[in-house]
Amino acid sequence: MSTESAPAPTSTAEAPWPVRTVARKIGDWIHRLGSVWVEGQVTQVNSRPNTQTAFLTLRDPSADVSMSVTCPNWLIREMEPPLREGASVVVHAKPSFFFGRGTISLRADQIRAVGIGELLARIERLKKLLTAEGLFSAQRKRPIPFLPKGVGLITGRASAAERDVLVNAQTRWPHVRFKVLNTAVQGSQAVPQIMRALRILDADPDIDVIVIARGGGSVEDLLPFSDEALCRAVSATGTPVVSAIGHEPDTPLLDYVADLRCSTPTDASKRIVPDVREESERVRQMRDRGRRALHGWVDTQARLLTQLRSRPSLADPLGPVQRRQDDVDVHRERARRAMLTLLAKDQAEIASARARLTALGPAATLERGYAVVQFLDSAGNLQVLRSVSEVEAGAQLRVRVGDGAITAVAEGEQA
Repeated sequence: MSTESAPAPTSTAEAPWPVRTVARKIGDWIHRLGSVWVEGQVTQVNSRPNTQTAFLTLRDPSADVSMSVTCPNWLIREMEPPLREGASVVVHAKPSFFFGRGTISLRADQIRAVGIGELLARIERLKKLLTAEGLFSAQRKRPIPFLPKGVGLITGRASAAERDVLVNAQTRWPHVRFKVLNTAVQGSQAVPQIMRALRILDADPDIDVIVIARGGGSVEDLLPFSDEALCRAVSATGTPVVSAIGHEPDTPLLDYVADLRCSTPTDASKRIVPDVREESERVRQMRDRGRRALHGWVDTQARLLTQLRSRPSLADPLGPVQRRQDDVDVHRERARRAMLTLLAKDQAEIASARARLTALGPAATLERGYAVVQFLDSAGNLQVLRSVSEVEAGAQLRVRVGDGAITAVAEGEQA
Protein backbone atom coordinates (compact mmCIF):
# COMPACT_ATOMS: atom_id res chain seq x y z
CA MET A 1 0.00 0.00 0.00
CA SER A 2 1.46 3.36 -1.00
CA THR A 3 2.26 5.76 1.79
CA GLU A 4 1.77 8.77 -0.48
CA SER A 5 -1.18 10.79 0.70
CA ALA A 6 -3.69 12.13 -1.78
CA PRO A 7 -2.95 15.72 -2.72
CA ALA A 8 -5.23 18.43 -1.63
CA PRO A 9 -7.47 19.94 -4.31
CA THR A 10 -5.60 23.23 -4.07
CA SER A 11 -2.29 24.22 -2.60
CA THR A 12 -2.06 26.70 0.26
CA ALA A 13 0.60 27.78 2.67
CA GLU A 14 -0.93 25.38 5.22
CA ALA A 15 -1.35 22.53 2.73
CA PRO A 16 1.33 22.88 0.03
CA TRP A 17 1.88 20.39 -2.77
CA PRO A 18 5.02 18.34 -2.73
CA VAL A 19 7.47 18.71 -5.63
CA ARG A 20 6.54 15.32 -7.07
CA THR A 21 2.90 16.37 -7.27
CA VAL A 22 3.71 19.60 -9.10
CA ALA A 23 6.08 17.75 -11.44
CA ARG A 24 3.48 15.09 -12.19
CA LYS A 25 0.78 17.67 -12.92
CA ILE A 26 3.14 19.61 -15.23
CA GLY A 27 4.11 16.35 -16.94
CA ASP A 28 0.49 15.33 -17.40
CA TRP A 29 -0.33 18.67 -18.98
CA ILE A 30 2.71 18.66 -21.30
CA HIS A 31 2.14 15.06 -22.37
CA ARG A 32 -1.34 16.01 -23.53
CA LEU A 33 0.18 18.44 -26.03
CA GLY A 34 0.37 17.28 -29.62
CA SER A 35 3.33 17.26 -31.98
CA VAL A 36 4.53 20.53 -33.46
CA TRP A 37 6.78 21.70 -36.27
CA VAL A 38 9.60 23.85 -34.89
CA GLU A 39 12.13 25.90 -36.85
CA GLY A 40 15.41 26.96 -35.36
CA GLN A 41 19.16 27.01 -35.66
CA VAL A 42 21.29 24.15 -34.38
CA THR A 43 23.81 25.37 -31.84
CA GLN A 44 24.95 22.04 -30.47
CA VAL A 45 24.94 18.45 -31.78
CA ASN A 46 25.79 15.49 -29.54
CA SER A 47 25.59 12.23 -31.45
CA ARG A 48 27.77 9.38 -30.16
CA PRO A 49 28.18 6.23 -32.26
CA ASN A 50 27.39 3.76 -29.48
CA THR A 51 24.28 5.47 -28.15
CA GLN A 52 20.66 5.25 -29.20
CA THR A 53 19.75 8.87 -28.55
CA ALA A 54 21.21 12.06 -29.99
CA PHE A 55 20.92 15.45 -28.31
CA LEU A 56 20.50 18.78 -30.07
CA THR A 57 20.07 22.37 -28.98
CA LEU A 58 17.77 24.56 -31.09
CA ARG A 59 17.99 28.32 -30.81
CA ASP A 60 15.77 31.08 -32.08
CA PRO A 61 18.05 33.25 -34.29
CA SER A 62 16.10 36.38 -33.40
CA ALA A 63 15.93 35.94 -29.62
CA ASP A 64 17.93 34.56 -26.76
CA VAL A 65 15.73 31.45 -26.45
CA SER A 66 16.79 27.81 -26.87
CA MET A 67 15.35 24.34 -26.27
CA SER A 68 16.78 20.85 -25.99
CA VAL A 69 15.84 18.27 -28.59
CA THR A 70 16.30 14.50 -28.42
CA CYS A 71 15.98 12.14 -31.35
CA PRO A 72 17.07 8.67 -32.43
CA ASN A 73 20.75 8.57 -33.30
CA TRP A 74 20.08 7.03 -36.69
CA LEU A 75 18.01 10.10 -37.63
CA ILE A 76 21.15 12.25 -37.36
CA ARG A 77 23.38 9.75 -39.18
CA GLU A 78 21.05 9.46 -42.16
CA MET A 79 20.78 13.19 -42.85
CA GLU A 80 22.31 14.42 -46.10
CA PRO A 81 24.19 16.66 -45.94
CA PRO A 82 25.36 15.88 -42.40
CA LEU A 83 23.83 18.04 -39.71
CA ARG A 84 26.25 20.62 -38.36
CA GLU A 85 26.15 23.47 -35.92
CA GLY A 86 24.72 26.68 -37.34
CA ALA A 87 22.39 24.89 -39.76
CA SER A 88 18.77 25.96 -39.99
CA VAL A 89 16.37 23.03 -39.55
CA VAL A 90 12.69 22.25 -39.23
CA VAL A 91 11.92 19.64 -36.58
CA HIS A 92 8.74 17.62 -36.07
CA ALA A 93 8.66 16.86 -32.35
CA LYS A 94 6.47 16.28 -29.33
CA PRO A 95 7.08 18.15 -26.05
CA SER A 96 8.34 15.82 -23.33
CA PHE A 97 8.75 16.37 -19.60
CA PHE A 98 11.42 14.51 -17.64
CA PHE A 99 9.88 13.85 -14.25
CA GLY A 100 13.09 13.24 -12.33
CA ARG A 101 14.92 16.37 -13.49
CA GLY A 102 11.88 18.58 -13.99
CA THR A 103 13.04 19.61 -17.50
CA ILE A 104 11.23 19.98 -20.80
CA SER A 105 12.59 18.91 -24.16
CA LEU A 106 11.34 18.06 -27.61
CA ARG A 107 11.32 14.46 -28.78
CA ALA A 108 11.89 14.66 -32.56
CA ASP A 109 10.95 12.07 -35.11
CA GLN A 110 11.76 14.17 -38.21
CA ILE A 111 14.50 16.67 -38.93
CA ARG A 112 14.63 18.57 -42.19
CA ALA A 113 17.41 20.92 -43.19
CA VAL A 114 16.19 24.20 -44.59
CA GLY A 115 17.54 24.36 -48.14
CA ILE A 116 19.17 27.32 -49.81
CA GLY A 117 16.16 27.82 -52.07
CA GLU A 118 13.80 28.00 -49.14
CA LEU A 119 16.11 30.39 -47.27
CA LEU A 120 16.29 32.67 -50.28
CA ALA A 121 12.50 32.52 -50.69
CA ARG A 122 12.03 33.53 -47.06
CA ILE A 123 14.49 36.37 -47.42
CA GLU A 124 12.65 37.54 -50.54
CA ARG A 125 9.31 37.49 -48.73
CA LEU A 126 10.79 39.47 -45.84
CA LYS A 127 12.32 41.90 -48.31
CA LYS A 128 8.92 42.59 -49.87
CA LEU A 129 7.38 43.08 -46.43
CA LEU A 130 10.04 45.56 -45.30
CA THR A 131 9.88 47.36 -48.64
CA ALA A 132 6.13 47.79 -48.25
CA GLU A 133 6.70 49.25 -44.79
CA GLY A 134 9.15 51.79 -46.23
CA LEU A 135 12.28 50.59 -44.39
CA PHE A 136 14.26 50.61 -47.64
CA SER A 137 13.03 54.03 -48.79
CA ALA A 138 15.72 56.43 -50.01
CA GLN A 139 14.04 59.27 -48.08
CA ARG A 140 14.95 57.54 -44.83
CA LYS A 141 18.66 57.38 -45.64
CA ARG A 142 20.77 59.68 -43.48
CA PRO A 143 23.95 61.30 -44.85
CA ILE A 144 27.29 60.01 -43.65
CA PRO A 145 29.39 62.73 -41.93
CA PHE A 146 32.30 63.94 -44.03
CA LEU A 147 34.76 63.58 -41.15
CA PRO A 148 33.21 61.74 -38.18
CA LYS A 149 34.70 62.43 -34.77
CA GLY A 150 34.17 58.78 -33.80
CA VAL A 151 33.40 55.58 -35.73
CA GLY A 152 31.74 52.56 -34.17
CA LEU A 153 32.72 49.19 -35.65
CA ILE A 154 30.75 45.98 -35.10
CA THR A 155 32.60 42.94 -36.41
CA GLY A 156 34.04 39.57 -35.51
CA ARG A 157 36.97 39.31 -33.13
CA ALA A 158 40.39 39.41 -34.85
CA SER A 159 38.68 39.08 -38.21
CA ALA A 160 39.99 40.12 -41.60
CA ALA A 161 37.09 42.55 -41.88
CA GLU A 162 38.15 44.33 -38.69
CA ARG A 163 41.75 44.55 -39.89
CA ASP A 164 40.71 45.85 -43.32
CA VAL A 165 38.51 48.58 -41.89
CA LEU A 166 40.95 49.78 -39.23
CA VAL A 167 44.13 49.65 -41.32
CA ASN A 168 42.67 51.26 -44.43
CA ALA A 169 40.74 53.94 -42.54
CA GLN A 170 43.75 54.93 -40.42
CA THR A 171 45.93 54.97 -43.52
CA ARG A 172 43.52 57.37 -45.18
CA TRP A 173 42.99 59.54 -42.08
CA PRO A 174 45.45 58.78 -39.25
CA HIS A 175 43.51 60.72 -36.60
CA VAL A 176 40.25 58.79 -36.97
CA ARG A 177 39.03 57.25 -33.70
CA PHE A 178 37.35 53.84 -33.61
CA LYS A 179 35.28 52.12 -30.96
CA VAL A 180 35.29 48.42 -31.82
CA LEU A 181 32.74 45.98 -30.41
CA ASN A 182 33.45 42.36 -31.30
CA THR A 183 30.45 40.07 -31.72
CA ALA A 184 29.56 36.80 -33.34
CA VAL A 185 28.94 37.33 -37.05
CA GLN A 186 27.33 33.99 -37.79
CA GLY A 187 25.39 31.41 -35.91
CA SER A 188 22.66 31.69 -33.35
CA GLN A 189 24.43 34.29 -31.17
CA ALA A 190 25.09 36.74 -33.99
CA VAL A 191 21.77 38.63 -34.09
CA PRO A 192 21.37 39.31 -30.34
CA GLN A 193 25.02 40.28 -29.94
CA ILE A 194 24.97 42.61 -32.94
CA MET A 195 21.75 44.24 -31.72
CA ARG A 196 23.25 44.75 -28.26
CA ALA A 197 26.39 46.33 -29.73
CA LEU A 198 24.21 48.50 -31.96
CA ARG A 199 22.34 49.86 -28.94
CA ILE A 200 25.61 50.63 -27.13
CA LEU A 201 27.14 52.52 -30.04
CA ASP A 202 23.91 54.36 -30.87
CA ALA A 203 23.77 55.68 -27.29
CA ASP A 204 27.39 56.93 -27.41
CA PRO A 205 27.42 60.70 -28.20
CA ASP A 206 31.00 60.47 -29.53
CA ILE A 207 30.03 58.06 -32.31
CA ASP A 208 28.91 59.72 -35.56
CA VAL A 209 28.66 56.61 -37.75
CA ILE A 210 28.36 52.86 -37.13
CA VAL A 211 29.92 50.25 -39.43
CA ILE A 212 28.73 46.62 -39.41
CA ALA A 213 31.41 44.59 -41.19
CA ARG A 214 31.90 40.92 -42.05
CA GLY A 215 33.84 39.01 -44.66
CA GLY A 216 32.29 36.82 -47.31
CA GLY A 217 30.51 33.54 -46.67
CA SER A 218 27.72 31.24 -47.69
CA VAL A 219 24.05 32.13 -47.59
CA GLU A 220 23.73 30.36 -44.24
CA ASP A 221 26.72 32.26 -42.84
CA LEU A 222 25.25 35.60 -43.86
CA LEU A 223 21.74 34.71 -42.75
CA PRO A 224 21.89 36.77 -39.50
CA PHE A 225 22.29 39.94 -41.58
CA SER A 226 18.93 39.29 -43.22
CA ASP A 227 17.19 38.86 -39.88
CA GLU A 228 14.00 40.92 -39.49
CA ALA A 229 14.76 41.98 -35.92
CA LEU A 230 18.22 43.24 -36.87
CA CYS A 231 16.86 45.14 -39.88
CA ARG A 232 14.27 46.88 -37.71
CA ALA A 233 16.89 47.69 -35.08
CA VAL A 234 19.15 49.30 -37.69
CA SER A 235 16.20 51.27 -39.06
CA ALA A 236 15.40 52.58 -35.56
CA THR A 237 18.90 53.86 -34.75
CA GLY A 238 19.57 57.57 -34.61
CA THR A 239 23.16 57.19 -35.84
CA PRO A 240 23.88 56.54 -39.55
CA VAL A 241 24.72 52.88 -40.20
CA VAL A 242 27.07 51.56 -42.88
CA SER A 243 26.69 47.96 -44.07
CA ALA A 244 29.89 46.21 -45.22
CA ILE A 245 28.88 42.56 -45.42
CA GLY A 246 30.57 39.94 -47.59
CA HIS A 247 31.71 40.61 -51.12
CA GLU A 248 30.20 42.48 -54.05
CA PRO A 249 27.62 39.78 -55.00
CA ASP A 250 26.43 39.35 -51.40
CA THR A 251 23.32 41.43 -50.68
CA PRO A 252 21.77 40.65 -47.30
CA LEU A 253 18.75 42.70 -46.26
CA LEU A 254 20.98 44.80 -44.01
CA ASP A 255 22.42 46.37 -47.17
CA TYR A 256 18.99 47.73 -48.09
CA VAL A 257 18.03 49.13 -44.70
CA ALA A 258 21.45 50.66 -43.88
CA ASP A 259 22.09 54.31 -44.70
CA LEU A 260 25.08 53.36 -46.87
CA ARG A 261 25.87 50.03 -48.51
CA CYS A 262 29.52 49.18 -49.17
CA SER A 263 30.57 46.23 -51.28
CA THR A 264 33.38 45.13 -48.91
CA PRO A 265 34.86 46.18 -45.56
CA THR A 266 37.72 47.79 -47.47
CA ASP A 267 35.22 49.85 -49.44
CA ALA A 268 33.61 50.92 -46.17
CA SER A 269 36.92 52.30 -44.88
CA LYS A 270 37.15 54.42 -48.03
CA ARG A 271 33.62 55.72 -47.67
CA ILE A 272 33.54 56.69 -43.98
CA VAL A 273 36.69 58.86 -43.86
CA PRO A 274 38.36 61.02 -46.52
CA ASP A 275 41.90 60.44 -47.78
CA VAL A 276 44.23 62.95 -46.16
CA ARG A 277 46.47 63.01 -49.24
CA GLU A 278 43.55 63.60 -51.58
CA GLU A 279 42.13 66.30 -49.32
CA SER A 280 45.54 67.96 -48.99
CA GLU A 281 45.89 67.92 -52.76
CA ARG A 282 42.37 69.29 -53.12
CA VAL A 283 43.18 72.07 -50.65
CA ARG A 284 46.38 72.85 -52.59
CA GLN A 285 44.46 72.97 -55.85
CA MET A 286 41.78 75.19 -54.33
CA ARG A 287 44.50 77.45 -52.88
CA ASP A 288 46.12 77.69 -56.31
CA ARG A 289 42.78 78.42 -57.91
CA GLY A 290 42.07 81.06 -55.29
CA ARG A 291 45.51 82.63 -55.79
CA ARG A 292 45.09 82.68 -59.57
CA ALA A 293 41.60 84.08 -59.25
CA LEU A 294 42.82 86.78 -56.86
CA HIS A 295 45.76 87.68 -59.09
CA GLY A 296 43.46 87.82 -62.10
CA TRP A 297 41.07 90.07 -60.24
CA VAL A 298 43.89 92.32 -59.07
CA ASP A 299 45.30 92.54 -62.61
CA THR A 300 41.88 93.41 -64.00
CA GLN A 301 41.37 96.10 -61.39
CA ALA A 302 44.88 97.45 -62.02
CA ARG A 303 44.19 97.71 -65.76
CA LEU A 304 40.91 99.43 -65.00
CA LEU A 305 42.66 101.90 -62.72
CA THR A 306 45.30 102.55 -65.40
CA GLN A 307 42.56 103.25 -67.93
CA LEU A 308 40.81 105.55 -65.52
CA ARG A 309 44.02 107.38 -64.66
CA SER A 310 44.79 107.90 -68.37
CA ARG A 311 41.56 109.77 -68.89
CA PRO A 312 41.96 113.61 -69.08
CA SER A 313 39.78 114.16 -66.07
CA LEU A 314 42.14 112.09 -63.91
CA ALA A 315 45.42 112.74 -65.77
CA ASP A 316 45.04 116.51 -65.13
CA PRO A 317 42.28 116.79 -62.54
CA LEU A 318 42.98 120.54 -61.87
CA GLY A 319 42.99 121.49 -65.58
CA PRO A 320 39.21 121.45 -66.05
CA VAL A 321 38.81 123.29 -62.75
CA GLN A 322 41.34 125.91 -63.83
CA ARG A 323 39.64 126.32 -67.20
CA ARG A 324 36.29 126.66 -65.51
CA GLN A 325 37.82 129.20 -63.14
CA ASP A 326 39.14 131.22 -66.12
CA ASP A 327 35.71 131.09 -67.69
CA VAL A 328 34.20 132.25 -64.44
CA ASP A 329 36.69 135.13 -64.24
CA VAL A 330 35.96 136.17 -67.84
CA HIS A 331 32.22 136.06 -67.29
CA ARG A 332 32.55 137.85 -63.99
CA GLU A 333 34.62 140.63 -65.65
CA ARG A 334 32.08 140.89 -68.45
CA ALA A 335 29.28 141.08 -65.91
CA ARG A 336 31.18 143.74 -63.94
CA ARG A 337 31.79 145.86 -67.07
CA ALA A 338 28.20 145.41 -68.20
CA MET A 339 26.97 146.38 -64.75
CA LEU A 340 29.27 149.44 -64.65
CA THR A 341 28.15 150.48 -68.13
CA LEU A 342 24.55 150.09 -67.14
CA LEU A 343 25.11 152.03 -63.91
CA ALA A 344 26.96 154.82 -65.78
CA LYS A 345 24.17 155.07 -68.30
CA ASP A 346 21.55 155.16 -65.58
CA GLN A 347 23.57 157.71 -63.63
CA ALA A 348 23.88 159.92 -66.74
CA GLU A 349 20.17 159.68 -67.32
CA ILE A 350 19.51 160.52 -63.68
CA ALA A 351 21.91 163.48 -63.84
CA SER A 352 20.25 164.73 -67.04
CA ALA A 353 16.79 164.37 -65.50
CA ARG A 354 17.99 166.10 -62.34
CA ALA A 355 19.42 168.96 -64.43
CA ARG A 356 16.21 169.37 -66.30
CA LEU A 357 14.22 169.28 -63.09
CA THR A 358 16.55 171.77 -61.54
CA ALA A 359 16.32 174.07 -64.52
CA LEU A 360 12.58 173.88 -64.73
CA GLY A 361 11.73 173.76 -61.07
CA PRO A 362 10.98 176.70 -58.79
CA ALA A 363 14.00 175.99 -56.68
CA ALA A 364 16.33 177.19 -59.44
CA THR A 365 14.39 180.35 -59.81
CA LEU A 366 14.48 180.84 -56.11
CA GLU A 367 18.19 180.28 -56.03
CA ARG A 368 18.68 182.93 -58.70
CA GLY A 369 16.63 185.48 -56.67
CA TYR A 370 13.08 186.79 -57.14
CA ALA A 371 10.87 189.85 -56.58
CA VAL A 372 7.16 190.04 -55.80
CA VAL A 373 5.55 193.40 -56.79
CA GLN A 374 2.16 194.32 -55.43
CA PHE A 375 0.02 197.33 -56.12
CA LEU A 376 -3.30 198.81 -55.05
CA ASP A 377 -5.97 198.64 -57.67
CA SER A 378 -8.64 201.25 -58.09
CA ALA A 379 -10.73 199.59 -55.49
CA GLY A 380 -7.94 199.79 -53.00
CA ASN A 381 -7.20 196.04 -53.05
CA LEU A 382 -3.61 194.75 -53.03
CA GLN A 383 -2.82 192.90 -56.26
CA VAL A 384 0.32 191.14 -57.56
CA LEU A 385 1.83 192.86 -60.49
CA ARG A 386 2.07 190.50 -63.46
CA SER A 387 2.61 193.16 -66.16
CA VAL A 388 3.61 196.77 -66.19
CA SER A 389 0.51 197.61 -68.16
CA GLU A 390 -1.60 196.71 -65.19
CA VAL A 391 -0.22 199.63 -63.14
CA GLU A 392 -1.51 203.13 -63.60
CA ALA A 393 0.79 206.03 -63.71
CA GLY A 394 1.55 207.37 -60.30
CA ALA A 395 0.48 204.17 -58.50
CA GLN A 396 2.36 203.12 -55.43
CA LEU A 397 4.06 199.69 -55.64
CA ARG A 398 5.13 197.30 -52.89
CA VAL A 399 8.18 195.13 -53.76
CA ARG A 400 9.40 191.93 -51.95
CA VAL A 401 12.89 190.85 -53.07
CA GLY A 402 14.50 187.45 -52.43
CA ASP A 403 17.95 186.20 -53.46
CA GLY A 404 17.90 182.84 -51.82
CA ALA A 405 19.68 184.04 -48.71
CA ILE A 406 18.12 187.37 -47.80
CA THR A 407 14.47 188.24 -47.83
CA ALA A 408 13.45 191.88 -47.55
CA VAL A 409 10.33 193.84 -48.00
CA ALA A 410 10.54 197.47 -49.27
CA GLU A 411 8.20 200.03 -50.66
CA GLY A 412 8.86 200.83 -54.27
CA GLU A 413 8.77 204.12 -55.84
CA GLN A 414 6.35 205.26 -58.52
CA ALA A 415 6.48 203.34 -61.67
